[in-house]
Amino acid sequence: MAKIGVLGTGTWGMALSRLLAVSGGHDVICWSALPQEIDYFIATKRHPNLPGVPIPDEIKFTKNIEEAIQGMDIVMFAVPSVFVRGTAEKAAPFLAENQIVVDVAKGFEPKTQLSMTEVIADATKKKLRLVALSGPTHAEEVAVDIPTSIVSASEDLEAAEYVQDVFMHGCLRVYTNHDIRGVELCGSLKNIIALAVGCSNGMGYGDNTKAALMPRGMAEITRLGTAMGCEQQTFFGLAGIGDLIVTATSVHSRNNKCGNLIGQGYPVEKAIEKVGMVVEGINCIPAAMELMSKYDIEMPIVSAVNKVVNEGADPKDMLAYLMGRDKKHEFN
Repeated sequence: MAKIGVLGTGTWGMALSRLLAVSGGHDVICWSALPQEIDYFIATKRHPNLPGVPIPDEIKFTKNIEEAIQGMDIVMFAVPSVFVRGTAEKAAPFLAENQIVVDVAKGFEPKTQLSMTEVIADATKKKLRLVALSGPTHAEEVAVDIPTSIVSASEDLEAAEYVQDVFMHGCLRVYTNHDIRGVELCGSLKNIIALAVGCSNGMGYGDNTKAALMPRGMAEITRLGTAMGCEQQTFFGLAGIGDLIVTATSVHSRNNKCGNLIGQGYPVEKAIEKVGMVVEGINCIPAAMELMSKYDIEMPIVSAVNKVVNEGADPKDMLAYLMGRDKKHEFN
């Protein structure tokens, strides 16, 4: 049995905590930066965004971040990407050298262009055994034991395999991968492509459009990733095309829903408000644009989404632009 501290009590953090505590029989304690959330979970045994899924008694809660870190076999960061640095700074005094830290947030930090595990390393200034856990995983489905596969990625293969052993129970099958940067890049940028797919749905376009945007979007992500030194094979796996499929097509996808609302004509801020939860694709766009410029990679779909979200462009104009671009060979 492992001792696991979970920093963050969103839907993904709670779904994984439930799996670890119930299916895995591990000792799980959850911390939130918002004390009122802890009070709510203790009182109700429910998560407002996971209706019908009771929080098991096996999960403990704390308002003291130190209690969720010290002596833990694994510390899991399960906060939205924009809060990873701040959480890491709070956690730093209590993290031990060589402690295994698992990040499940998906994003790249604007300005620094660091992945989430790189942000944790930078913010804590400690030598940690960092693992990214990423793949085609909706919390709403993992929380009700729907069969799911995910990737445990780390340059430290022993750490990745330990996380694989701890998390692989019942409905969750875990694979390892040493290309952590590629896995994290996929998990981040696929959200932007999912916004584009949702936008096309909102405009009333069909399956043909969706089936064009997804592989061409993954081609853009792959071009960038290989330029950054990532392994091409990663982009064809669970963390790549697998995660893109689920994020771009599922009714559970916040990015797909947000894009759909924008395609229907909602202003971006109103669309985010209606989704009611963090839309990571919106947060990721600045870093994606910076990486595209830094590595001099052409990413027309990502650029079009940026123009819609941050420059007020009409989605229909952007789709017309994508359809009217110069002729290309598919694999160039």
